[in-house]
Amino acid sequence: MSRRSTFVMMIGVLFLVPACAKTPATMSATSSPAPTSQVSSTSARPSETRESARSTVTTRQDTRPQINEFVATPNLQDVFFDFDKYDIRPDAAKVFDANASWLKGNARHLLLIEGHCDERGTNEYNIALGERRARSTMNYLVSRGVDARRITTVSYGEDRPQCREHTEACWAKNRRAHFLVKAE
Repeated sequence: MSRRSTFVMMIGVLFLVPACAKTPATMSATSSPAPTSQVSSTSARPSETRESARSTVTTRQDTRPQINEFVATPNLQDVFFDFDKYDIRPDAAKVFDANASWLKGNARHLLLIEGHCDERGTNEYNIALGERRARSTMNYLVSRGVDARRITTVSYGEDRPQCREHTEACWAKNRRAHFLVKAE
């Protein structure tokens, strides 16, 4: 094989390899600061319900809290994200600080953070993005003094929309981290 043929083949392979990716890249454990305590994470597949979501959970008693035992409280407000992002927005700091303050004052409550996305993108991508949103939310709360051992995360991706219209205003409501609590 000539040098020129080899070179042309190598260039062709370089263009084909990135196009072959079928799943989005997920965030590695080293790409964002992790809390010092063991933290749990759960990812629900689009076809799974809250009760059947697979769970890998570590709490103080090394037991798995049942996700269906968590309930909403008006004391914790949702936090919203920009399209295709999981970074904490500056305008969300007040909500986070209020949530962290309530959680520190109610230390006997376990916290479930649900990561949600809008309907755009594949199911797999949205599950991964929802997990990143839940994790960044958890990391922010831990940085504000909330004990990481009290926190469980789950991603529902696009499966549990708060709004079902096909508009930007509606999609913005679905890009969120939602909080549920359970008394210990």
